Amino acid sequence: MSKSAWKAFPYPDPAYVYAGAALKKAWARLHQGDQEPWPQKTAAQNAWRAYHAGEFAKAVELGLAAGDASGTNAASKAAMIYANAIEGSESRRLAIFQEVVHRCEALQASDPGNANAWYYQAYALGRYSQGISVVKALAEGLGGKVRDSLLKAIELEPRHADAHIALGTLHAEIIDKVGAVVGGLTYGAKKDLAEKRFKTALELNPHSAIAMTEYANGLAMMFGKSRLKEAERLYAEAAQCTPADAMERLDVEAAKAELAA
Repeated sequence: MSKSAWKAFPYPDPAYVYAGAALKKAWARLHQGDQEPWPQKTAAQNAWRAYHAGEFAKAVELGLAAGDASGTNAASKAAMIYANAIEGSESRRLAIFQEVVHRCEALQASDPGNANAWYYQAYALGRYSQGISVVKALAEGLGGKVRDSLLKAIELEPRHADAHIALGTLHAEIIDKVGAVVGGLTYGAKKDLAEKRFKTALELNPHSAIAMTEYANGLAMMFGKSRLKEAERLYAEAAQCTPADAMERLDVEAAKAELAA
C-alpha cells in the first residue's frame, strides 16, 4: 500500500515536535515503554522525530532509508501504530501488520539482541491475530509465536513495559475466547499471570495510558461485571494522562472513547 494513501494523524500538536536537541532530552520519557536505545545516526533520529509528531508515513520512509536497526524500528513502530489506530480498511491494516512482521524477522536475523525486533513483531502479529480472530490464530499457532517473542523481548530488556502489557493482554484474550480452564491447560493462560504483567508494566511506566486501558480491557475480559468498577477507574485515569507524543495522544483518545461508550 502506497504511503501517500495513508491518512493523516488526526491530532497534530506542536508539543509532539521534538526538534534538534529536544528529542534526546525527552528520549527517556518518550521511550519509557519500549526502551528503544538512543539512535546514533541522524537519519534514524529524524525518523523518530517524524514518528513522535504523528507523521507516520514519513517515519516509515525515513526509517527504512536510514538503513540501521533504530531506523528499522522507527519504521515498524510507525506502521503498526498507524495501522492499529488510524487505518480504517481491515485488509490494509492486516497487510501493514504482515509487512511489520516480515521486517522484524529480518532484523532478528541480523541483530538477534535487539529487543524491539522481537516486541514489534509480537505486537504486529498479535494485532493481525485479532483481525483474523483470536481463536483462528490460536489454531494456527500464532499465539505461541506472540508469547515467545514477547518473552524474548523481556529476556533482552526486563524493563520493557510494553512487552509486559502485551503479555497480560495475550493471557486475557485467550481466557476470554476459550475459557479459563482450556486457556490454562492448553495455552498456559492464567488470570493471575495476566494481572501480574499489567501491574509490572504500570510500575515500570506509571504514566502509560495504554497500560491502564489494556489492564482495564483485561479485567473486563477475564472477570466481567465483577470488576467493572476497577476497569472504569483505569479508563478514567488513562483519559487524564498527559500525552507526550502522537501515539500517547491516540491512547488517551481511545480511553476517552471507552468512557463515553
